Amino acid sequence: MRISVDQDVCIGAGQCALTAPQVFTQDDDGLSEVLPGREDGHGSPLAREAARACPVSAITVAES
Repeated sequence: MRISVDQDVCIGAGQCALTAPQVFTQDDDGLSEVLPGREDGHGSPLAREAARACPVSAITVAES
């Protein structure tokens, strides 16, 4: 799986970091980003849940 965050869409709600803290964090501006080395999701079932929790659908989880 491939995980990405569209920072042009992200509003910094932080739902992804709360749902899957092993995959997501927030940068200095409060916008969400995927932790380095976690772009492939490492099989985290919470990555999809975090994408669903995003209020502006800024997270994409795609099968590789």
